[in-house]
Amino acid sequence: MVKSRETPLEYGNFYHIYNRRINGTPLFYTSKNYSHFLNLYNKYIEPIADTYAWCLMGNHFHLLVRIKELEEIDVKLLSNPVRVQNPDRVEKIINPPHIYFSHLFNSYSQAINKQQKRSGALFERPFHRIKINSDRYFQKLAVYIHQNPVHHGFTDDFRDYPWSSYSSIISKKSSKVKREKVLEWFDGKENFIDVHRKIVDRNMVQGLVAEI
Repeated sequence: MVKSRETPLEYGNFYHIYNRRINGTPLFYTSKNYSHFLNLYNKYIEPIADTYAWCLMGNHFHLLVRIKELEEIDVKLLSNPVRVQNPDRVEKIINPPHIYFSHLFNSYSQAINKQQKRSGALFERPFHRIKINSDRYFQKLAVYIHQNPVHHGFTDDFRDYPWSSYSSIISKKSSKVKREKVLEWFDGKENFIDVHRKIVDRNMVQGLVAEI
């Protein structure tokens, strides 16, 4: 299997994307940091990817996304598209998907460096990405992502944790998370909640990755 840091991001495919801060030190210090990361995520990633599950924790994060097909991407919504000049017009060309994740991480790093009066890299490089093509992995990974704050001691009950997509998926409030598709994977909201009561450990997720 291709190492997770070397896996290319291809249009139309699902990925488990995750990363942490260098040396495992804090990535988020305040609630404003979490909110700022999400705002930057909406700016850079929302135009090029659909999001199905996410969780931000003190020193790392997990995402379950689908990179949109090229024809699905609205160039007008992109930040920093490549500009190519020709004699007749200025043409915008879409960057490779990983570039927009780099924009996200670089922008957030600049904000934290300014806040903490530091310099240098914030995230490990390159970020981890695992291509998903197993139906079993979709469901197990979504549960694992939502339960992750419990595994790492950030909360005793993942249902109360504010920085994940769990509450958005079971809510009726407007959300950019692809709620309907996620609930379809779980055969409905009740089963989504029920399956989340079972603990999914890291070894199980890694075992499913090995099947891909």
